[in-house]
Amino acid sequence: MALLHVDFFSGVLGMSMQMDVILPQQTNGQIGMEEKGVQGKIPTLYLLHGMSDDHTIWQRRTSIERYVSDLGIAVVMPTTHLGWYTDMAWGNRYWTFISKELPEICRSFFANLSDRREDTYAAGLSMGGYGALKLGLSASETFGMAASLSGAMDVREIGKSLDDEDGKHYWQSIFGPADMVVNSSNDLFAEAVRLKESGKPLPKLYMWCGTEDFLYEQNVDMKEHLTKLGYDLTYEESPGDHQWKYWDEKIQSVLDWIMKNRNSGL
Repeated sequence: MALLHVDFFSGVLGMSMQMDVILPQQTNGQIGMEEKGVQGKIPTLYLLHGMSDDHTIWQRRTSIERYVSDLGIAVVMPTTHLGWYTDMAWGNRYWTFISKELPEICRSFFANLSDRREDTYAAGLSMGGYGALKLGLSASETFGMAASLSGAMDVREIGKSLDDEDGKHYWQSIFGPADMVVNSSNDLFAEAVRLKESGKPLPKLYMWCGTEDFLYEQNVDMKEHLTKLGYDLTYEESPGDHQWKYWDEKIQSVLDWIMKNRNSGL
């Protein structure tokens, strides 16, 4: 594998940004690694971080480079700060950045990345799980598969539950007043309905959450919602709370799910 640390400028955000990128490489003789190159265009996984983290976290907390070494896919790990993958009510346009500008930038930097939705995937944890599912539901023309680990599925309820003024101000800077979130483009429950009714291609979806996680009930509610709407959803749960020892394990399940569905077509 090749690991690249990329500093670049975002016109949408008007500032310099960072991403780490793993690219497949055909090698011989690397100790303890099986690696393969790719014939043709390379499928790409956009792997998103949670609230307290940045573009380095998946490499620091998991063995993601080793996990993808023999899969023939690229992994793009961008930093997105605390913008919740939204065009903030008062702030930067992180949704436009992550859903449109970033894939275009990556494909211009790395011309061998595929631009087909069948080859473009999103995954993330916690805040990044919300972002990944949002990419699947709100940018399905670009992302053919999306996976959430311990995702924050219901930003409507999170906003209502905040009881300190600093938390409320931060939340409203992203989503606006709590009563404006319902049925907005940031409401994943509403976005799932709108996409289903639109006639646009539906993504394949994967969700996992630990049964002791504080976001567990939100994940169960989303599972039931997506199932009723007829989405192709793979849902898993198991004992666990909100920590990396579970995400390190379950990102491997996500990769297995991606490869299975990639080989069966979308």
